[in-house]
Amino acid sequence: MRIRWASFMSPHRGNMKLAFILDPLQGLKAYKDSSVAMMRVAAKRGHEVWAIQRAALTWRDACVAARAQKLALTAQDEPWFAVAEEALKPLTAFDAVLMRQDPPFDFEYVAATWLLERAEADGARIWNKPRSIRDHSEKVAITEFPQYTPTTLIARDPEDIHAFIDELGDVILKPLDGMGGSSIFRVLRDDSNRNVIVETLTNFGSRSIMAQRYLPAIVHGDKRILLIAGEPVPYCLARIPKPGESRGNLAAGGKGVARPLLGRDREIAEALAPTLWARGLLIVGLDVIGDCLTEINVTSPTCFVEIAQQTRFDVAAMLVDALERECAGS
Repeated sequence: MRIRWASFMSPHRGNMKLAFILDPLQGLKAYKDSSVAMMRVAAKRGHEVWAIQRAALTWRDACVAARAQKLALTAQDEPWFAVAEEALKPLTAFDAVLMRQDPPFDFEYVAATWLLERAEADGARIWNKPRSIRDHSEKVAITEFPQYTPTTLIARDPEDIHAFIDELGDVILKPLDGMGGSSIFRVLRDDSNRNVIVETLTNFGSRSIMAQRYLPAIVHGDKRILLIAGEPVPYCLARIPKPGESRGNLAAGGKGVARPLLGRDREIAEALAPTLWARGLLIVGLDVIGDCLTEINVTSPTCFVEIAQQTRFDVAAMLVDALERECAGS
């Protein structure tokens, strides 16, 4: 007899079963990884922590399941975990599932959101909400809030992009599906390489890209502002470019400096937080340069550890608090 696993959904208890859909565990840098920080806080509170690889997601007999590993976490950074148990589990067996897979946001990522949406229809609690992840391009999503953005163009025709460069004189060009500062170019009007940069990024006019007015305030940092369950984290992380760079991303060598969330940064965070939370986006990372919103990150926002180390405000604990609240109230 076939058993429909979804019928065995676990109710919320004091100790929860949490599943994290992650990149390969051996490649995570535990000393700075935000997902590892979340898992460590959850484990300290007595919650079960399970890891799932995106490639392990399956659908059969009206049930979305995955080969999952129950982790025993250590306090050290290498090794930072041991596998205590491995089993095929329906996603409804967990109190919450967190999608924390890094981009690229390719077809396989989209396929995973389709499967997660099916699990959600069966009652699984999944954050960020699969449909919202799929519908929110981390670059294009800023177009919903033009009052906070720099002068921006999204286009694929090289003629339009060159006209934008000629008009503004100093711009940033970036692909719509990049992360960590990859393939981001600063292009000046008289840049001798501008043709080849535009050709490469647009693949000769066959791929849309984003162009934005260059913001000199980048020298003071590309600020990562975190929103958790509709509430701004009270500190942001200013990622300051290394000398000679125009990218503040930590992956590109930027230095992270935590700062209180004040002024325009808080204004932007408080304006966007209710809208994004209403869409089931539990964890959001806003990128702000100067007074301008440049990206809305929803796949796997980071910087939890850097903020906690410099301010002693435990961002991961704020996240687990939100999970406990949401699961208790469901």
